[in-house]
Amino acid sequence: QVQLVESGGGLVQPGGSRRLSCAASGSILSIKPVYWYREAPGKQREWVAVIVGSGSTNYAAFVKGRFTISRDSAKNTVYLQMNSLKPEDTAVYYCTTQNQWGQGTQVTVSS
Repeated sequence: QVQLVESGGGLVQPGGSRRLSCAASGSILSIKPVYWYREAPGKQREWVAVIVGSGSTNYAAFVKGRFTISRDSAKNTVYLQMNSLKPEDTAVYYCTTQNQWGQGTQVTVSS
């Protein structure tokens, strides 16, 4: 079974950038769709981005133009590059594939 570990979260100022990583073991992410979701306090978990086996990507409207999902097949890792961060981006970010979820990584956008 695939095991996922998110990392890269932390405190960032509004307008700043952060790159999240989703490292996998037990599977090869490059041949499976991988999704990023996020969950803010008091809100439902929401979809952020997806990358499929072909490399095609798609994004939620609220992150288009700011976030980029990518992968490094050699490292079996998917990334979420987050730019122009806003306070409303504050959430726990999760990656998921094959019905498996990581533990999440906290991103806090605040001055």
